[in-house]
Amino acid sequence: MSSEIGTLKRVIVHRPDEGIERISPKRAEELLFDDIVYLPQMQSEHDIFTRVLKAFLGEENVLETQSLIFEALEDDEAGKKEMIDMIVDFEELPNSYKTSLFQKPHEELAELLITGYDEKNDHILFDPIPNFIFTRDIAITVNDHVIITKAAKAARARENLLTRFIFWSHPIFQELKAKNRIINLNKKDDFPPSKKGESVSIEGGDVMIINEDYLLIGCSERTSQHAVHSLRDVLFEKGVVKNVVQINIPNDRSCMHIDTIFTQISNNHIAAFKPIIIDGMSSNVEVHKINGTSRFYNSVKEFFLNEINPKIEFILSGDGESPYQEREQWTDGCNLVALKPGVALTYDRNTKTNEAFEKAGYQVIPAIELLEKIEKGNLNPDTIENTIITLPSNELSRARGGSHCMTCPIERV
Repeated sequence: MSSEIGTLKRVIVHRPDEGIERISPKRAEELLFDDIVYLPQMQSEHDIFTRVLKAFLGEENVLETQSLIFEALEDDEAGKKEMIDMIVDFEELPNSYKTSLFQKPHEELAELLITGYDEKNDHILFDPIPNFIFTRDIAITVNDHVIITKAAKAARARENLLTRFIFWSHPIFQELKAKNRIINLNKKDDFPPSKKGESVSIEGGDVMIINEDYLLIGCSERTSQHAVHSLRDVLFEKGVVKNVVQINIPNDRSCMHIDTIFTQISNNHIAAFKPIIIDGMSSNVEVHKINGTSRFYNSVKEFFLNEINPKIEFILSGDGESPYQEREQWTDGCNLVALKPGVALTYDRNTKTNEAFEKAGYQVIPAIELLEKIEKGNLNPDTIENTIITLPSNELSRARGGSHCMTCPIERV
């Protein structure tokens, strides 16, 4: 996969699970979830999101994490044992739990490892992992390699262990494994802490593959500079890319990853938050080149115009006006996933941003309306162009992540 906008062929998603219902107001911050959501409505909105994905990609190409875990459990008994051992050790449970978990039916076990709840015995074993709905963060496909990320916060550790199991044990990733094309940031021998004790942490929302030569990595609240440099060195050594672009952004919850402040939606258009991306407030860009040299830019806009595409245009969150740009950046107006060049998913609630898309020449259509037309045979997904599809977002948006966050693309053309 060598772009953010090529036609999407396969993607990993995670439907909001029952663990989210166990988040209390007191523990929400600890579990990295900003709000207490109404799960049935959140699931309904996410189902519409996945229906759109399936309409464009085909049902078999929208891969659910729980199904992937189940299938990996069925296929790799040794990997299953290692994964259970690591989870029980991390959660500091008695070793006796390893045997009971290992003996569970795989369908039950896959659900339990995600939700933390043993329904059969009415027993809570683990905390929920509500951020698992943001599958963008778990891994990144870069050209012919997959990078398994390492989250900054302990609350996401079980997500990471499950992701490592999927990519190591599931049949569809065995060729990557055999050809040594899986880069695991969790291997401390390959990615040790810095001499100053700075750990390696990178989340997928901070990583974007723009073309086969340029990989963007945000240095942010969740991704450390040491991690950027460590991954850069490995990517250059393996010849995966020629340029690693370090985008330094404010260490702030409102712009946690670079995909919260910009995403590419077509060859010539990027959805962007003006104060940081255009004006360069508290941000800058350093391009690390494989020959050991570097270039510096004062803003992301300056970088794109000079290194990627001089014709690129920026469609602004809130149409570039305050307070709308701040409000709609907060509810992921800049966070879109492209299904193909010029066709992307966003939230319906970001009305000023959606007006900006219309001004830029895009058709803006609600997801429900689009699905009805497709299901009635009045619209063919293959012929749709220059379209922004709006998703219902009363509950999904409260989790602080948009369509880009909720997708882990593993194949584009």
